[in-house]
Amino acid sequence: MNLLWTPEALVDAMEGRPIGSLPEGISGISIDSRSLEPGDAFFAIKGETMDGHDFATAAVKAGAAVLVVAEGKLPSLGRLTAPMIVVQDVLAALEKLGVAARARSKARILAVTGSVGKTTTKEALRHVLSAVGKVHASALSFNNHWGVPVTLARMPQDCDYAVFEIGMNHPGEIRPLAKMVRPHVAIVTLIAAAHLGFFKSLDEIAKAKAEIFEGLEPGGVAVLNRDDPRWKLLAKSAKEAGVEHVLGFGENARSTFRLTNCELHADHSDITARIGKQDVTARVGAPGRHIVQNVLAVLGAAQLVGADLEKAAAALAHLSAERGRGRRHILRHPEGRITLIDESFNANPASMAAAMALLNATPVSGEGRRIAVLGDMLELGGHSAKLHAALAELIIGSGTRTVFLGGPEMRALAEILPSDIETEYRAGTEDLKPVLLSALRPGDVVMVKSSKGIGFSKLVDALLGKFPAEATTIEPT
Repeated sequence: MNLLWTPEALVDAMEGRPIGSLPEGISGISIDSRSLEPGDAFFAIKGETMDGHDFATAAVKAGAAVLVVAEGKLPSLGRLTAPMIVVQDVLAALEKLGVAARARSKARILAVTGSVGKTTTKEALRHVLSAVGKVHASALSFNNHWGVPVTLARMPQDCDYAVFEIGMNHPGEIRPLAKMVRPHVAIVTLIAAAHLGFFKSLDEIAKAKAEIFEGLEPGGVAVLNRDDPRWKLLAKSAKEAGVEHVLGFGENARSTFRLTNCELHADHSDITARIGKQDVTARVGAPGRHIVQNVLAVLGAAQLVGADLEKAAAALAHLSAERGRGRRHILRHPEGRITLIDESFNANPASMAAAMALLNATPVSGEGRRIAVLGDMLELGGHSAKLHAALAELIIGSGTRTVFLGGPEMRALAEILPSDIETEYRAGTEDLKPVLLSALRPGDVVMVKSSKGIGFSKLVDALLGKFPAEATTIEPT
């Protein structure tokens, strides 16, 4: 067993009260009995809809080494005889453990936020830094008030680098998380109209993202998108937070991490960049100009934490992607092949533009078509109808002439697309599924893009079910 925590350290960090015979060590941290591994400590967190204490028995059956439970919930656990650490508040105890993990770590710590590209940039950092050392990074999109403490608590004491993703829906959410993580390098990818329903303007979103600077370690570095219109606002916020080193990435001539040449291809990009005082040439195994932009931040951050830049750049050729973030599948149609681009995890106006650019750059074969399957962008509030209708600009005049739309908000787009764009609109995902499945033909390139809550991942599953994939290529966005 890989020892993550001794029971003594666990109890001390959380100021807990042990019950029963604690194990010799803890190998992992879990808040979900379904994914728990034997040897994990199970934290019975109470969420908005579920209470982890209700799954304590399931956690024990799954092999939990110890349960972390709330004092007030002990009576409801009845005759459960598993080893326990009793605390006043389980989430607060997890936060304390995360802070203790950070305090004992000698790793170089990086944190990523932004409206789009957070997870991709985090995964790219994980990938390139793994070429030069032991890396710990957030799982999936563990970027909120419980995901960040979990990631901290899981951080091995001997890792060389740790990468954290920090997200938010409302002002004030990033600040406490950044102060827990205390990064040496903080990256802001891009400010865009995500979660605009909770903010009055993009400037407000930028100010909320700028809370990450308040957690930077003394002497830490803010790495900002020099091509972002909110660059000045972010740089000013960083300085006001006491950050001495504010560096930019992008094509802007004043960028510290500057793109000097870029050749975009359907399945990769070839770039040359000036990273500090070093020229770097790299093949980026994932296509798309938006990927290139974030790679500049990745290379810059790698240099800042002392990684071997040549090894980091070489690793870019083999980037991997999570499901729903640009993964490509080659599907077997009875009469040929179909290319599927899975972008079903998230959507906002900026990521829609990037995904459409990727679709339009992907070649079709034979009589194939480029097909955009677009679902609602959520959390846009009163701006929603206008921003959905504005997507027409991405389609009109592009190489995409066939569009499938789903969700109530997409009606605004369906109503204004011209007649020369073949358009199918349905109010829901299930209604759209049979129409899409019956319409595809060999040579098509189909891109599925929506906010996660719309459930367009079911369309991806349906396509994979009807047309089994013969190959999958990894292309993150």
